[in-house]
Formats: sequence, structure tokens, C-alpha cells
Amino acid sequence: MCGTDENGTATQTKALEEKLTCRQICDKYHAIHKEIYDWFEISFDQFGRTSTPTQTYICQSIYHSISSNDMFIEESMQQLYCEPIGFLAERLVEGTCPKCGYDDARGDQCDSCGSLLNPTELLNPRCKVGNGVPEIRSTNHLFLDLPRLESKLHDYVTKTSKQGGWSSNCVQVTMAWLRDGLKKRCITRDLKWGTPVPREGFEDKVFYVWFDAPIGYISITAAHTAEWEQWWKNPKDVELVQFMGKDNVPFHTVIFPSTLIGTGEDWTMMKSISVTEYLNYEGGKFSKSRGTGVFGNDAKSTKIEKEVWRYYLLANRPEQADAMFMWNDLKEKNNAELLANLGNFVNRVLSFCAARMEGIIPKVAKDTAVGLALGAMIGPLVSEYVT
Repeated sequence: MCGTDENGTATQTKALEEKLTCRQICDKYHAIHKEIYDWFEISFDQFGRTSTPTQTYICQSIYHSISSNDMFIEESMQQLYCEPIGFLAERLVEGTCPKCGYDDARGDQCDSCGSLLNPTELLNPRCKVGNGVPEIRSTNHLFLDLPRLESKLHDYVTKTSKQGGWSSNCVQVTMAWLRDGLKKRCITRDLKWGTPVPREGFEDKVFYVWFDAPIGYISITAAHTAEWEQWWKNPKDVELVQFMGKDNVPFHTVIFPSTLIGTGEDWTMMKSISVTEYLNYEGGKFSKSRGTGVFGNDAKSTKIEKEVWRYYLLANRPEQADAMFMWNDLKEKNNAELLANLGNFVNRVLSFCAARMEGIIPKVAKDTAVGLALGAMIGPLVSEYVT
């Protein structure tokens, strides 16, 4: 199950930038992402999206379940406001990071140090639309009461991280949140585009993307089959595995599990998670919002074969530490490793088969001496690799 996360700030910001409606932006980029995956020959049972009636229904149903358990807190909070836009979404604000001093931090996160931020924490904030200087105003929002859920979440993380073999970086990030003590988390935003909040007084608000987006896994499954609850409400028979970069870890090991726990229902919870470190770009960081890096559509437009891209990305996958994408490194790995080493190996095997076996590879029966010897040699190696 996969898809495009289409609600929230990023969509609204992109729509303003490209002078399109939010729906037009979603349709445009969903098709682009689907085309890229097709080109890479990556397939899914369902490649869906979150701007659907099914997403709205399931997200609001989860909200009602949590609300019935009294796990929400309504509070007034300070938020940046700028005429004529109104209350500013996080990504409509830039400024100086209060943690590291980076002068181009976003309202929700610093691309330099990775810290999660609130827009009001930024030093010297500025509005990206018109570059005005925003002011602080009060607005009411809903908060998920994470402190009340912390004990059950801690039990889940402690048990599942061992059973699922979570990577060390995933455990470290998650436990840092728990070690510092969970704080209530705002789940609503003053936006026009997103899943509506079904609560009196919140008619002009939507759910925050990191409450809404993970629920997309569920709604996309529901788009695939009407019997989606056989997967998502069947923890005894279903194993959920997720894949992501380390910057998304807390939302999938803290926020999303807490959301499901808060319903009081028997959901299938994530068991195993594959987390990478950062893949950086030419000495800096990838940034979609700033157009820095090489992305799927860029890879396709280079006319470099997809197998070359697949090999390079796998060889350079940042599993234990940050890795760096370098165009010269891509060229060297293609010429030296794929062409010279692997190409030479394949050529020698094919030449040997042509010269000694009339171009036909003989079958090896499993019960022959050769077959048994081959199995005895390869079997332990396969087991070692799988382990």
C-alpha cells in the first residue's frame, strides 16, 4: 500500500506557487508520481491518495473514537497571522532557526539541524507570500493528549521494537521522545485544504497532516478492498511493515500508534520498520521545497537507464550513516562496478557457456552428487544472508 499524501500545507503552498487549485495540484502530482514508479518498474497492490471521501470518512471516524474516550484537549494557541492570507500555515513561514541559527528554516522544521518547530519559535519570521512581517494572534485548536497515552505507547514500543527488530536509529529517535516525556500534540490547522474537523467551532479548520497522513495507509487499503478491516483490525494474523527516512520516524512510532491506541479499538499496529539515514546531495541536503537535488522525474529525464539508478541507489543506501549523492560517484559506479566488474563477469560466464556447453546451461538435479554438493555450499550462505 502506498500513495500520495495530498492534504495540508504543502499542497496549499504549491497551489499558490503554481497558481492552480489544490485539486489540480493533487491530480497533477499524483499522476507524476505514478508515472515515475511505473518507469522504475515499482508496483503496488494499490497506489492511492489521501484527498478522497474514504480518507475523510475513516479519519473522522478515528477522530470520533478518540473524542469519545476524552483524549482531546481544546486550547487557544498563538499563531502567526498575515494580511491578506490570514493565519499562516507552517510552510508559508520562514525565518531563523532558534536551535542552530540557520536563517532559512521552515515554520515546521529546520532543514539544517532537523529540529521540529512551531512557526512562533522562528526568529525574524517572514511570510513567504508577499514577504510580509507576520504578527501573533490567538486561535483555538485540538490537541491529542499524548501524556495520557504515554504508558500504553511505551509498552508497545518496548515490546514491538524487539519483536520487529527496529533499527538502532529508529529506537534512538523514538526513545528520545519518550525519555523527554510526551507533550500534547496539536492535530488541527487553520487551512482551507484538508480533511475537515467534524467539531462545532472548527468549521474553518482541517486535521494537521501528521494526524491525517498515516491514516492514508488505512484509507488506501480501503480503496483496494471493501474488506480492509481484515487487515487493519486483525493484529493476530497480520504483520504491518513500514519503510521511511529517519525524519519521519516519530510520526510513525509515536504519533500514529498513539492515535490508534487512543481509539481504544484493536488495530493492527506497525511491527517492523525499515529506516534509513539521510541521503544528501552534492555536499548539501535534498530539499523538494527549494528544488535542490535530483528527484524521480529528474532521473527519468536524464535518459540514464533505470537499472543504473536502481543499482546506484541500493549501493549508496544510507542504512547505517548518512550517504551522499554525487554525480561523479554515479558515473564511477556505473563505469567501474556495473560495466567493468559485473559486465566483465557476465561476459566471461556467457563466453564460457558458449565455448564449453554449446550455449546451453545444463540442469542440475537436486539428488545428484553435484546437486547435493552445490546445495551444501550455497545453503549456509543463503541462511547467513537472510539472518
